[in-house]
Amino acid sequence: MKPAARLSCSAAMLALGCVQTQANPVQASRDTAEARAEQALSQMTLEEKIQLLHGTMPLFIPVPKRAPGMPVGAGVIAGIERLGIPPQYATDASLGVSNIMDMRKGDVATALPSGLSLASTWNPALVREGGRMIGSEAVAKGFNVMLAGGVNLVRDPRAGRNFEYLGEDPLLGGVLVGAQIEGVQANGIIATIKHFALNNQEIGRSSASVEMDEAAMRESDLLAFQIGMERGNPGSVMCSYNKVGGTYACENRFLLTDVLRREWGFKGYVMSDWGAVHSAEALLAGLDQQSGEMLDRKRWFSTELKPKLADGSIPISAVDTAAKRILWAIYAKGVDKTVIAPRAIDYARNGEVALQAAREGTVLLRNEGGILPLAASVRSIVVIGGKADLGVPSGGGSSQVVPVGGFRAVEKIESGPAATFARRAWGGTPPLEALRRTFGKAQVTYVDGSDAKVAADAAQAADVAVVFATKFATEAEDQPDLALDGRQDALIDAVASANPRTVVVLETGNPVTMPWLAKVPAVLAAWYPGQRGGDAIAEILSGKTNPSGRLPVTFPVSVDQLPNPVLPGSDLPPPSKEDKATYGLQTNSPPFTITYPEGSDAGYRWFDRKGEKPLFAFGHGLSYTTFRYSALRAKAGRTVSVSFTVTNSGAREGADVPQVYVTLPGKARRLIGWDKPVLKPGESMTVTITADPRLLASFDVARQRWVVKPGRVKIEVARSAGDRVLATQVSLAAQTIKP
Repeated sequence: MKPAARLSCSAAMLALGCVQTQANPVQASRDTAEARAEQALSQMTLEEKIQLLHGTMPLFIPVPKRAPGMPVGAGVIAGIERLGIPPQYATDASLGVSNIMDMRKGDVATALPSGLSLASTWNPALVREGGRMIGSEAVAKGFNVMLAGGVNLVRDPRAGRNFEYLGEDPLLGGVLVGAQIEGVQANGIIATIKHFALNNQEIGRSSASVEMDEAAMRESDLLAFQIGMERGNPGSVMCSYNKVGGTYACENRFLLTDVLRREWGFKGYVMSDWGAVHSAEALLAGLDQQSGEMLDRKRWFSTELKPKLADGSIPISAVDTAAKRILWAIYAKGVDKTVIAPRAIDYARNGEVALQAAREGTVLLRNEGGILPLAASVRSIVVIGGKADLGVPSGGGSSQVVPVGGFRAVEKIESGPAATFARRAWGGTPPLEALRRTFGKAQVTYVDGSDAKVAADAAQAADVAVVFATKFATEAEDQPDLALDGRQDALIDAVASANPRTVVVLETGNPVTMPWLAKVPAVLAAWYPGQRGGDAIAEILSGKTNPSGRLPVTFPVSVDQLPNPVLPGSDLPPPSKEDKATYGLQTNSPPFTITYPEGSDAGYRWFDRKGEKPLFAFGHGLSYTTFRYSALRAKAGRTVSVSFTVTNSGAREGADVPQVYVTLPGKARRLIGWDKPVLKPGESMTVTITADPRLLASFDVARQRWVVKPGRVKIEVARSAGDRVLATQVSLAAQTIKP
């Protein structure tokens, strides 16, 4: 007899996505996740254990064979009904519940701003709330695994997936991704930190090998993951497509066993990226689950695994280990207790979360002559380009969210690796509509920007010109350069030449170059601003919101300042049929090697090391008020504690992001902390920051320890990595720290 159902589902509810879950016979008295996992495992057949180790995409399951209420998303792992082990229904991604290529016809979700916009908030509490919000929508749509969040460092501003991630600094990215994961998992579902590791570009993502020494990895990309996992405690880690040191990340024993399990103590499971598995032996290296197996060359963890278990070349104990890790995550995150059933979503309330994220994530890069905020008395504004009459853009690929209200414009990608699953699209609140509502007494007109002369003439006739400039970014493809798409640079130059009161709003997934900057008094980096992006932009232009965003990435003057002026692999021919057959469906180049000359000094650290001045520095961002720093005090021993006073010395309330950097002997400057005080005019606040000792250390490969060397180090309080205000020195005590 089957156990009693926990949730009674009518036929109508089943049609809407209600899933019957059976009562769990595993003893409630043994309520720790590990004990429950062991007991469940002891009751499972080998076939049931293997069932947990591989999954498919619902789109590839014929409708008659789909379980009642199965949501169509990124993947599904079958459950074990007799033991009350729920199926795992996975959805992309970090910016909301995605609906790739409209696989769920007409389904929408609240679209958060891009990852770089979220990182520009420098606000873990807000990022956590964003995670909670998108996780709640995932549950409401029938999902219990969310493929969030991404923390691959921005090593090259041309990389196609930078818009999904959280910047170039391991501390900032790690803290924020940990907050996001914590928020997602507060809904009783699993979040998965990704893509582990060194998946820093899209060209060669399935065929390239990243070569980097261990110390550099530990002090940069791996540290971002480590901090994120310590803070967010994800149930799962997603391994990446690329090779690291000649071995695929999804079968890399150093990454998955030595670092992740033995050193960091991770108890959850490693899932593959879709199409990232290359052998059944990956199970022995630390991979636990083959995701989207139809995208791999073979069903490594089912069809190919069973004969190897039979002949003993892969021990059954490896299956037990992987299955137990998956069960642990299910029980530790409460997935077995989360009722998957259709429920109403308060899109209006969730839209407010997206709006606040867009407000805080918009960065005022330039404001010469105080042109912003625009005066309420402005009589005429011409809005130019960017499809600002229709909505705001989003990045392409697995993280693209169909916003509430749907897309208002879609452009098909005609060719290239992203053509099959990505598209250019605009949705959310149209900036033109928001500006007309905000500046109700002004004449607000629109010109599409396709003709630079028409746009310049319209700008000359208006009090103010606001140009919306875009650059599309997508998974599977990197960008050839840092220029705006098409002829937009020439458009901006023409408009600014016609009207000196020109404002440029950048809606991009990456940093861009600005050959017109000297002519443009005001520039906003709005990134891909999400569901309520148009509203947030209008609020900042009008002064209703005081901008507080700070850059999480460096804007270079040109690619010549980058460690790799030529993006690795970008000069190679397309992959051959043999390459595709060898490396799988995700291959977009022949095999090659990626090296990063900057090593651990990604982003602003490289610029500091080379003495280069960027266009805009990491941490840069302006406000409509001013802030003063004073009374710096620092003490050190086994770590560093820094305190100082922040005073709002301007005329209006605002939020500041004071940053603290350390410079170790022979090392580039490193961020060791920040805060985000909100202050009224004349108000002061004491800020205290205590450094993670690993940021004061170097990784010693021979000793397999973080080593803090004794001696004097420089501490600086700064507005950005390029604008240091206060400085002092402290003496560190020698110590070693386990990795």
